[in-house]
This record gives sequence, C-alpha cells and structure tokens, in this order.
Amino acid sequence: MNISDMKKEYENTPIPEELDFLVRRTLKKENDKVKRHKWTKNIMTGVASAAALFVITVNVSPAAANAMAEVPALGNLVKVVTFREYTYKDGHYEADVKVPKVTGLDNKELEKHLNEKYLEENTKLYKDFIKEIGTDDLNKANLALFTDYKVILDTDSLLVMANEKLEIAASGAQSVHYDTIDKKNQLVITLSSLFKDDSYIDVITKNILTQMKEQMAKDEGKTYFIADGTEDGFKTIAADQNFYLNKDGKLVISFNEYDVAPGVMGIVEFVIPTEAIKDILVSDYYVK
Repeated sequence: MNISDMKKEYENTPIPEELDFLVRRTLKKENDKVKRHKWTKNIMTGVASAAALFVITVNVSPAAANAMAEVPALGNLVKVVTFREYTYKDGHYEADVKVPKVTGLDNKELEKHLNEKYLEENTKLYKDFIKEIGTDDLNKANLALFTDYKVILDTDSLLVMANEKLEIAASGAQSVHYDTIDKKNQLVITLSSLFKDDSYIDVITKNILTQMKEQMAKDEGKTYFIADGTEDGFKTIAADQNFYLNKDGKLVISFNEYDVAPGVMGIVEFVIPTEAIKDILVSDYYVK
C-alpha cells in the first residue's frame, strides 16, 4: 500500500485526535523523503544537460542563497531556492514553513515582487501559527503547519511554481497556490489575462460541471459538491480561480481540499479542453 492509499484509508476511518496528528505528521515526513529523492535525481539530470535551465530546491540560509547566485558556473539562469525556513516543534505543536526565493529573472522588479510576496505570505502564516498556539483556549490540542514549494513546469518560456500548505488540527486541510510566470515577457500570467472578456467564467464553470458529473457517473468513489437548488455546492469558478498551465499547454483549474469535494479526494484539478475555450482566448500563445 502506498502513501496515498494509506492516507485515504486513514481519512475514512474514525480515529482519535492524537492518532490523527501523528499519522498526518508521519505522512508528511514520508512525502519529504520522496521529494528529497526526486530532488537528487533532478540535480543529476540538470548537470548532464548544459542546455537545460537549472532549477534547484535546497535548504539554505539567506546568506548562502545570495552566495549561490554569485557562482559563475550558474550564470544568469533562473533558480529557485529556500530563502528562509521557520520551524517549531514540541509535544503538541509542529511547524515547518519554507520561504522560496526566485533569482535570475531579467525583470528585477518582477523578481522582487515575487520574493516579497513569498516572504510576506509565509512569514504571516508562521506568525499566525505561533500566535494561535499561545492562546489558552487550545487546551493543548495538536496543531501543525507545513508549507513547501516545488517547480512543476520549467521551459524556455514558462516557470510554474506550486506553493503548498498542509494545516493539521482535529483533521487536516491541504491547499496549493500556483504562480505561472512568463520568463520571456517577464510577467505573472493571470487567469483573466488569457481571455477576451469575462465570459470565460461561465464557459469554464460549465465544462467543470460536465466533467464532475461524468466522473461521478463512471466512478462511484468520486463525489463532488454540486449546487442543485436545494443544497449548497459548487456554482461557479472565481474570476481569479487558482490555475496553471501544464507541459502540454493546457489550462488546469485547481480547487483546494474541501472546496468542491470531500476531503478524502484531496486537491482537485480539472484540465480544460482547449476546444471548449478556444473562441474566447486572446490568442493561442499560452494555451495550446
């Protein structure tokens, strides 16, 4: 049984809060081991290809991150490093918050904006966590906060970063935010910028609803919260709905855990067929 299966089995079984905390923390550590293995493999692949864009995720201090940017062998390549890491651990509370830093973008204003955003968001998360565990009303409840990031797409033109968060209390909640960066034009792509007007909201919503119903009809193990007039549920995507562009140039819409489905389904994503949105796209430059 793999980690994903273990997590699903665990979430479907009523268990004490103490065990809930320990299991989720263990799963987090196991996932970290897998990530470290992939990280090592990616480094070796990058070294083998001088033409490949060098993107590396390591745990370093701010000074070391700055020093890495000075290494001549890396040139002016775009890099992503762990700029800062906040950690806390005792018998009931645990936090591991990683702050990414992007270097090597030609547009230094964009680079500065991204890094300030990552620092501000993750620092606030950690401070809010510390503030919460300092309150008396928790009565030594188990709480944990983990954040991480990964590069999920890196081409000559696009860089897609996923900023992940896992919060654990009596139960856990996973979330992720994507940044899709146009490296050539030096900008962060927004969902609305891909379309001629706001008709994309309705078009994408209808396609996702169709996908939800089709998936539930084919697989009884899948359940989505769909508003039907009598019950609350998914009605529409947000104008700034979380999204990214995948390696095939397809638009992927993402929902965090519990947004549109039970927690056991985790983070839910829908690949939007280009045929469904081609008439309202500004161009086919990004979405293929």
